[in-house]
Amino acid sequence: MSMKTPLIGFAIGLAVLAGGAVVAGSHVDKNVEAAVKARKAHMQLYAYNLGILGAMAKEEVPYDAASASAAAGNLAALARMNEGSYWPQGSDSLSMEGTRALPDIWDNIDDVLVKAKALTDASAAMEAAAGTGLDGLKGAMGAVGGACGACHKAYRQPDS
Repeated sequence: MSMKTPLIGFAIGLAVLAGGAVVAGSHVDKNVEAAVKARKAHMQLYAYNLGILGAMAKEEVPYDAASASAAAGNLAALARMNEGSYWPQGSDSLSMEGTRALPDIWDNIDDVLVKAKALTDASAAMEAAAGTGLDGLKGAMGAVGGACGACHKAYRQPDS
């Protein structure tokens, strides 16, 4: 599967959702809530695996090639997943409680896709480097952190 496949799926999913399919209100509310729950779970999985890698990179825990490879593989798999259905219109921080997604994300799909590709590429590089040694892991962390941060700075409400 090419790297374009998940990005195309993500774009199609966002376009369909932004197009506003007409569904009964209570059904949409349950679907939106479920989508936000899935989105948060996906982000928690990113954070968990990045935590493992980050602790090793900061030398807070001993480097372990097998653990680093597993966490990096998980990170890369998460980045390749089609997240389009996680982002329905009306699941932003102004429309509902319990989410930090800013409404701008739906108005800037092209930029979001660029940022998603950067994360996919950085995660693939991390997957290749993580098991090669501590220096390889440390070298790949900046791009992953930068890719995550770029999207969060633009499209996530800051902590209050």
